[in-house]
Amino acid sequence: MIGLVLVSHSARLAEGLAELAGQMAPDVRILPAGGLADGTLGTDFDAVSAAVDRAESGDGVALLYDLGSAKMTAELAVEMLGDPSRAVVVDAPFVEGAVAAAVAAQGGGDLDTVSRAAVAAGAVAPDAATGTETGTEFTLTNDVGLHARPAALLARTVAELDAEVTVRFGEKQANAASVLALMGLGAHGGDTVSVSATGPDAAEAVRRVDDLVARGFDE
Repeated sequence: MIGLVLVSHSARLAEGLAELAGQMAPDVRILPAGGLADGTLGTDFDAVSAAVDRAESGDGVALLYDLGSAKMTAELAVEMLGDPSRAVVVDAPFVEGAVAAAVAAQGGGDLDTVSRAAVAAGAVAPDAATGTETGTEFTLTNDVGLHARPAALLARTVAELDAEVTVRFGEKQANAASVLALMGLGAHGGDTVSVSATGPDAAEAVRRVDDLVARGFDE
């Protein structure tokens, strides 16, 4: 399973994000690497390198970062690996990208899939007027609606498909690849939401969403 390393200038930021992402991906090794050894703000090459080693389980490691100098530290840590192909630094939004990457890793995605999921988390929801679109509408029958676990399941369901999937509730819409954006819709049990998809796997994406809804998000 792919591991994650969260490189931040702040230890508390990295630790908090690791906790958040870990709630949705309990089997993924998510290692925070934030701050300097003396507790001040900054990035520590040795700490990042050690985190990469601990996150590695044989399938690879994705590193996400908060600011530019953190990226440089992460890239240096990857370059210094005996086999740099073991790890990749991902240009993605720190919070949403980490959550999306964790969900993709939990679903068994490889390093490329996990990286693409992180990048896609920052993408704007596609314009419904472009491309051939298919969709569905359903009522959330589970008690909590689109909160953390159901949102993570939905994102994981469509992550590996070649499709742009948008979920709408009222005036809001979210890219289905973004767990936090799905949670931000504020859809609760009993609410009706719509799903639309474009791309080669659009029909399969809608079918999978319908199946997930029919199962009550496995709750």
